[in-house]
Amino acid sequence: MRIAIPKECRPHERRVAVSPDVVKKYVALGFDVVVEAGAGNAAHMVDAMFSEAGAHIASDASMALKDADIVLKVQRPLTEEEGKGEIALLKKGAVLVANLAALNYPQETSAYAEAGLTAFAMELMPRISRAQSMDVLSSQSNLAGYKAVIDAAALFTRAMPMMMTAAGTIPPARVLIVGAGVAGLQAIATAKRLGAIVHAFDVRSAVKEQVESLGAKFVVVDETAMQSAETASGYAREMDEYYKKKQVHAIHEQLKKTDIAITTALIPGKAAPVLITEEMVRDMKPGSVIMDLAVESGGNCVLSEYGRVVLRYDVNIVGPANFASTVAHDASVLFAKNIYNFIHPMLDKTSRSLQIPWDDELVKGTCVCHAGRIVHPMLRSGEE
Repeated sequence: MRIAIPKECRPHERRVAVSPDVVKKYVALGFDVVVEAGAGNAAHMVDAMFSEAGAHIASDASMALKDADIVLKVQRPLTEEEGKGEIALLKKGAVLVANLAALNYPQETSAYAEAGLTAFAMELMPRISRAQSMDVLSSQSNLAGYKAVIDAAALFTRAMPMMMTAAGTIPPARVLIVGAGVAGLQAIATAKRLGAIVHAFDVRSAVKEQVESLGAKFVVVDETAMQSAETASGYAREMDEYYKKKQVHAIHEQLKKTDIAITTALIPGKAAPVLITEEMVRDMKPGSVIMDLAVESGGNCVLSEYGRVVLRYDVNIVGPANFASTVAHDASVLFAKNIYNFIHPMLDKTSRSLQIPWDDELVKGTCVCHAGRIVHPMLRSGEE
């Protein structure tokens, strides 16, 4: 059985879906591994490293994907309309495992089904204890939260910690984290390590204890409403208009005192909620920084622009493109382990085949199409 890893083609993508260490694991199980030439270069994993680990190096995507039984990718394949048409290179019956953004691009999931692929969307991994080692959203968001603080600190023209010098005392920077998921919690921890005063906001009251355990102050808007702000999957639920009005006021007041704001708020399958308005930006201190990690889904700040740093009202607003990819090496290592941990239990060493346990909740939670049909309930019915 052949496992193929092509080079990622989407803009701003530097990661690769396998690492040399994980290649060794697949090879030890008796599987052939083919890596497209240059697939890991941007993550500082060169062809020689994959070759030494036991992989075959293919000259291009067509050769890498030819006769591949399992295809591992970081991002969803390019469609014909996007220029390259990677889906057409996969054989009927092949298994595709990647971050497919299936809820955002359901028409592409239909294309996988029409091509006869069995596709697993890693971003839909159920958030249960057994799946923690397979959770690509957590592993990548963790790095993004860390890098957001580092990059924001680099843009900020003042120091982060309090400094007492003979020339006078420098006050600590004030950081506001909006959205206390994995990225937000890591951002809190990183900002605290750099010596900042940190406040955090989230609609879910369940994260209050985690925020406070990291040394940040939790911004409470409406404690009663927050009790029902979390879905069964652990994600934030969209709130009603009454709550949103109170939320706007609370965030606005915090931003007036904030030096660096890092926003990470997302709602699965929907546009990111707008939490920072133009009026709020205008009232921030000169030289402040907003790092909008939700910009790929529309952005939490109304003024953020994807892939750009813009200056508005003397505030730097950063809309980073594919932020996890800026830490490409570590992000690739973790992503590769996530995928390996997911498919390893299905790899039968004796028959050298993939045995998919269709009744397993992890398979049900991530498989979006199989045997020519859309099979995931969230794509069939549009339900959360």
